[in-house]
Amino acid sequence: MHRNRLTTVALTALAPVSWGSTYFVTTQFLPADRPLFTGMMRALPAGLALLALTRRLPRGDWWWKSVVLGALNIGAFFPLLFLSAYRLPGGMAAVIGSVGPLWVAGLAALFLGEKPTLRTLLTGIAAALGVSLVVLKAAGSFDAIGVIAALGSSASMSAGTVFTKRWGRPEGAGPLILTGWQLTAGGLLIAPVACFVEGAPPALDGRNIAGYLYLALVNTAVAYWLWFRGIGRMTATSVTFLGPLSPLTAAVIGWAALGQALAPVQLLGMAIAFGATLAGQIGTGPKKPVEGIVPFSSTEGNATELSMDVTSKPVRR
Repeated sequence: MHRNRLTTVALTALAPVSWGSTYFVTTQFLPADRPLFTGMMRALPAGLALLALTRRLPRGDWWWKSVVLGALNIGAFFPLLFLSAYRLPGGMAAVIGSVGPLWVAGLAALFLGEKPTLRTLLTGIAAALGVSLVVLKAAGSFDAIGVIAALGSSASMSAGTVFTKRWGRPEGAGPLILTGWQLTAGGLLIAPVACFVEGAPPALDGRNIAGYLYLALVNTAVAYWLWFRGIGRMTATSVTFLGPLSPLTAAVIGWAALGQALAPVQLLGMAIAFGATLAGQIGTGPKKPVEGIVPFSSTEGNATELSMDVTSKPVRR
């Protein structure tokens, strides 16, 4: 790889690596069974902080575009993500979410005019297979709501990244500004639903506050800035197949921090998923950074955050 491209790939990969810690932080640091409140606390403070830092609001049609992108990438994605994590056992949520590259391939064909190649489809299937071997040790009970939430979160993020690629950014607005718009819009969309469904916010202790600070700043503000930066600089295939790094990171955290064993079949799955990630970076040339509107022929990938532990039951405090 060209050095500049390698740097871009490495920085963009930090986003799904960070997202791989979401499940650990959620189950070990945050109040239980508050997916909407957690989604709001993850998005809104980070978005408001970025708005204060960049001091720029949308103009013209970017008001409604920011709302649409914020709804897809944040407002719908976060609640569905946490809902599936709370309801699905073991790594089922991660397996369902790992079909993100296939969602992107289909959506890119519809909205960006790109026909998926056989190589893309096979690599996507290999990535899903590898993730399933890593995180799905037991089938667990079937939960229709959890499965629908996992599929919905993956589809929502995939649609959001495809439209982010199609619309690009307004002139003079960098990825940090776009990230602030989307996080704020998404957080504001979640807030009233969280209050209506879950009631008053829970009492928070120091551990909860630390968890929310990490999710808002590192796991969201910084990670999404790197992700949207990568969208403007990389091709669809290369960004899409960085997604498996998220459940792989979650498995490593489970092994290192929670003492969860990794069986040989899981190590094989990690090798397959990581191989699919590398395969997604081969044969896709560097892309000129985009400051304005992204060319119609470009596409984007999807990151899988649905990272459960490697045992048959979710980890609880």
